[in-house]
Amino acid sequence: MKRIVLALSLVALLAPTAPAGAADDSKVKSATGQVESGAKKIGQGKVGDGIEETAKGIGKTVVEGGKYTGEKLKESGKAAEPEAKSTWQNLKETANSFGASVKNFFTRLFN
Repeated sequence: MKRIVLALSLVALLAPTAPAGAADDSKVKSATGQVESGAKKIGQGKVGDGIEETAKGIGKTVVEGGKYTGEKLKESGKAAEPEAKSTWQNLKETANSFGASVKNFFTRLFN
């Protein structure tokens, strides 16, 4: 039983360390701390309380880790989007294109 709790604790501790960056990971760290606290209680002989706290901590770690990962994915998606052009840039490109078309028309007409 102790090995299972220890294994679950290690998984919960290592899972949230993969993503890193600007997203707020304080809730994940808090939940991970709850897992550690529960594991310490088990080591001190308070098995019932320790297992309960560890299980709750693992559940919170999974939930908050999922939210954190979602935030990171959203941030990376925004970073990959192309930069939006301003109205002036679009208007300038349109005018240049139109000017080139007119020039080509008259060049072909008189050649």
